Amino acid sequence: MIDLSSEKTIRASAVLTDSYVAGIILGAEESNPTILQRYNQLLLNVRLTIGSLTTAEIKVEFSSDNVTYDQEITETVSGGTITCAVATRSFGATGNFQIPIPISARYIKVSAKGTGTVTDSLMAISAVLAVN
Repeated sequence: MIDLSSEKTIRASAVLTDSYVAGIILGAEESNPTILQRYNQLLLNVRLTIGSLTTAEIKVEFSSDNVTYDQEITETVSGGTITCAVATRSFGATGNFQIPIPISARYIKVSAKGTGTVTDSLMAISAVLAVN
């Protein structure tokens, strides 16, 4: 069964900066907050115009209290050792991208930044929540 929510804007199309800027926090919207507990999948739709940037980056963070956030991680396994690293998604070209992320959090924060010259760059991010 797949149950999809309507698409929600996290970050309106805007020029990137050289430091992370958070978009709307899912679950903490002032009017009609998103009820994340109904869903287990987040689909991020990223619309990027790279402009003069070297790369554009996004990071995803999760919280149970909207105060303390934990950043998404990646894991690699070698010889029985699991190594964890902070997950950052990096884009080096203009395009439209969809990123599926499993979720089980009360609040989700997505932040974006650019590296290099931000001239003519644009990024918009929206979210669709789903149940698989």
